[in-house]
Amino acid sequence: MRATVQTAGERVDVDCRLRWLSRLLEEGTVGLHADDGAPDVTVRVDTSAAAFETGGWEVLTRGAWRRPGQVVILNACSSGLDLLVTATGPALDVVARWRPPLSGRAAAAVLRSRSALLLRAVLLQYPAMWWSGQHGRAPLHASVCTIGDGRAVLIAGPGGVGKSTLVNAELNRGGAATSDNLCVSDGTTAWGVLEPRRVAGPDAGRGRRMPHGRREAGWSRHVDQLTPDLVLVLRRESADTTATAVTNPTTVTVCRPTDAARGLVAGTYMAGELRRYWALAATLALGTRVGPVHPGVERVAQQLTSQLHCIEVVLGAGPGVPLQTLLARATQTSVR
Repeated sequence: MRATVQTAGERVDVDCRLRWLSRLLEEGTVGLHADDGAPDVTVRVDTSAAAFETGGWEVLTRGAWRRPGQVVILNACSSGLDLLVTATGPALDVVARWRPPLSGRAAAAVLRSRSALLLRAVLLQYPAMWWSGQHGRAPLHASVCTIGDGRAVLIAGPGGVGKSTLVNAELNRGGAATSDNLCVSDGTTAWGVLEPRRVAGPDAGRGRRMPHGRREAGWSRHVDQLTPDLVLVLRRESADTTATAVTNPTTVTVCRPTDAARGLVAGTYMAGELRRYWALAATLALGTRVGPVHPGVERVAQQLTSQLHCIEVVLGAGPGVPLQTLLARATQTSVR
């Protein structure tokens, strides 16, 4: 596989020389390739199973070594991939080798969907997200999409509350989105992080099976970046499924910026998609001496929510309501 993709605001050149892994990466990038140009990040997967040479390198921590501008990490994020990361030039360079321990091979065979997500994260998402951080952007567990009146909505909330469902519904109504669950932002603009849609129900299709009963699907209307006009903080009503709960209405209220920022930051740190990212980012920052040790998640969240109108939506157990209808319900008065 040889492809150039746009993700996290960075142009990433991918060269994978393992056939089975190429197929997996191609599934995660279908329809999302960028035009050729000078890359910001290069990722190369070697066929070699030899360990990277670290003789004379400084021990950084267990399974990681450094020398100026370079880091070697064994079994990065428990993915089975060893990484050699070089941050001495204008582009970040990542070389990966598939060298899983026996326990890792067994886990990958049993948990195929989770293994697929992790391998894509280590090769396609995390390097670009970390390099994007050198340009003032921070990762957010949020979806960004447009609605019928042309506005762009940043949807925040923990995993499982319904962000993907709302985004998929807007896509079916003609909207566009940057990503399913992950983006990076500088506090004004949001750039999507490369990932397929994950769809449940009758629209799921026949894509790769994913956790929580979903399947992967391609993007019908995808854009690399959007500038949000408002922030929507999503919560879920009680899980009660009695006849009374079925008619529970969705409630919409204006939200304090501080509460919206808290929801956005907490949802980001709770996200399973980013659970392994924080340690990798800290290791790269300490080892290369490049950029901040910790991404500016709280700074970016506060900037977004202080500039934009913030809405809280509590989803009831009743039928789904279009985003445009939800937002039309919101009062324009400030919370006292």
